[in-house]
Amino acid sequence: MRNAARVEARAAYAFVAPTALLLGLFVFLPLAWAVVISLQRTDGFGQGAWIGLDNYARLLGDGRFWRATANTLVFTVVVTPLSIAFGLAAALLLNSALPARPLFRTVLILPMAVSGVATALIGLLFFDENTGVLNSVLASLGLSEPAWQSDGPWAFGSVVLVTLWWRVGFNMLIYLTALQGTDPQLHESAMLDGASWGQRLRHVTVPQLRPATFFLVIINVIYSFQVFDLVFVLTGGGPQDATSVLVTYAYEQGFTQRDQGYAAAVGMVLLVATLAFTAIQWRLNHGRDGD
Repeated sequence: MRNAARVEARAAYAFVAPTALLLGLFVFLPLAWAVVISLQRTDGFGQGAWIGLDNYARLLGDGRFWRATANTLVFTVVVTPLSIAFGLAAALLLNSALPARPLFRTVLILPMAVSGVATALIGLLFFDENTGVLNSVLASLGLSEPAWQSDGPWAFGSVVLVTLWWRVGFNMLIYLTALQGTDPQLHESAMLDGASWGQRLRHVTVPQLRPATFFLVIINVIYSFQVFDLVFVLTGGGPQDATSVLVTYAYEQGFTQRDQGYAAAVGMVLLVATLAFTAIQWRLNHGRDGD
């Protein structure tokens, strides 16, 4: 028995070892190095100077950092519930007797097949304030043309709209899979009891989708915290930092200002915030399951 257990343990370690090695080389080692860099003053050339927590103290008085933090939070608060709600609505429609369901499913999933940069470039075709399709249509109708790149609220709105177009398909796919795995007998029992569609949705469907919703909240919040490519291509963080988020600000500090230590400190703050949110959500979800 002991020999068999040892053989099984060795086989398990052999299967886990490649993944653990890759995680160590490409996740944990770079993460540890980023922590070290965040404690240094660097200019992109030569060895950095050790300054301890000075970069983190500098964050406290950096107005641009707090502007990027506020933008990140607003972006997360707006995009996450909207993308999840639209994804659920699309999944409910596609799970019903909707004509041409494969076509609609393909249209919604299509943005997932391209990168964020490609999605942002497609978004520019619509939202460019000088040559965009949307402004051209508005001008032909005699309506005012929003300044999608030079006006802060409009620029932020364009990023949100393109992000929703990109994220709704993924959320729909997760919800559609979860809906197809729900117990139909519960819905039949509720219908026999005289429950309306809205009551069945609230008291039967939504509770069964709780695991999928928990997963999507975590994934969408993490994505929103880490959004970069769409903002970088659509607005570059402008105008006047109106769409600057933490990752674009870290990129600017690290690659434009050549202050990699300060950029790493911004990244560490973002990492801690992401881990804290995930831990809180995990605790709350397990608390509900325990109840």
